[in-house]
Amino acid sequence: MVKAGRAAATWRAYREVSKPGSPGVRARLRAVPRMLRAAVKGDYPGLTKGKLAMLGMAVAYIVSPIDVVPDFLLGIGVVDDFGVFLWLATALLGESGQFVEWERDPRATVK
Repeated sequence: MVKAGRAAATWRAYREVSKPGSPGVRARLRAVPRMLRAAVKGDYPGLTKGKLAMLGMAVAYIVSPIDVVPDFLLGIGVVDDFGVFLWLATALLGESGQFVEWERDPRATVK
């Protein structure tokens, strides 16, 4: 069930990125460093400290040698890392799209 949820979230992110008038993947990826800087400074209200911490924990989990399922279990060990990576990519694409919209109009409400 969790895999289906991740797949559905990834599909929603793809549909959002490919929607006409929405920032594209390239614009979103280029906005990630600006978004993180603005969030850390406190300028961007859309990325709370909690969301920022979750993104940081996801990166730490991916690069950490300690896993829930060890990587030496071929085929199974990489699946948990890939699931976290999918979540991270989906979250970053969604958040950076909202950030690009916020940059265009800072008075707009952020979800």
